Amino acid sequence: MKILFVTSNRIGDAVLSTGLLDYLVHEYREASFTVACGPVVTPLFEAVGMVDTVIPMPKRKWSQHWLDLWRQVVSTQWDIVVDLRASALSWMLRADKRYVLDTGKSDEPVHRVIQLAELLELDPPPSPRVWLTNNDRDQAKALLSASDKILGVGPTANWGGKQWPGERFAETVERLTAPDGILPGVDIAVLGGPGPEEAAMAAPILEALPTERTINLVGVSGLTVSAACLSQMEYFIGNDSGLMHLAAAVGVPTLGLFGPSREEHYAPWGRMCRSVRTEQSFEELTGAEDYDYRKHDSHMSGLSVDRVVAAAEDHFANLYAF
Repeated sequence: MKILFVTSNRIGDAVLSTGLLDYLVHEYREASFTVACGPVVTPLFEAVGMVDTVIPMPKRKWSQHWLDLWRQVVSTQWDIVVDLRASALSWMLRADKRYVLDTGKSDEPVHRVIQLAELLELDPPPSPRVWLTNNDRDQAKALLSASDKILGVGPTANWGGKQWPGERFAETVERLTAPDGILPGVDIAVLGGPGPEEAAMAAPILEALPTERTINLVGVSGLTVSAACLSQMEYFIGNDSGLMHLAAAVGVPTLGLFGPSREEHYAPWGRMCRSVRTEQSFEELTGAEDYDYRKHDSHMSGLSVDRVVAAAEDHFANLYAF
């Protein structure tokens, strides 16, 4: 049996799709899986035992990446094609069954995990997960070996509009790790992806935090090693980002920060997760006269430190009251 699973090029959406893949892997234990996804997220799927092939899809002009993928998969008779990108490719392959996500439902107030589950009529929806290798865990252990308890912080985002100011992150961390805070005296790990843009986004908080208690993980590890590091942390606070979804998927209590994006669609998923947003709604932010999605100015000023600290304290107090 052969199954083709086409998923996102973005980290967050790819992570959210892993629950569906996990269901399929367990439902069709004798199947051979091929996953097509963006190059950045290929490590998420390379450790899945039943995935034989991971096909990276680097974007090309005129959507040539879809033609590249078609050339690699057209000769196969597929038993099932699952296409979470609603591409024409799905209808140009020989397949016994096709499950193609209806992107027309993207504006409905339904979480992405539920939307994906509805594609296969699954209830309850399967939760995202991350497959980790022993090497991932060993690398994480080496990076965090000097720390006992750790607060993880994700100050970066794929768009400046979703980025909470670094100085507010720093003040929040200071209050949460103070002697009377919820995580007194713990170490702080600052996470982010590779490249100068991520480093620049993380710089303000790194400069403000106490050096002796700060672990800089920005750009120093791959995606699955970052996930392995996150799995060892006590708590995580971060912008709406792929890193936030990665933290939630490995089971870390996660607080996601929202402004010009919809938490009803993309809040961190799981009973150990919570979100807090700006005082302004998504509609108020994106409908403002100065709103321009092409610019990278932050639209998160309406989220105060007091609001985030209060949300974290309440969340932490109720984490194990289930």
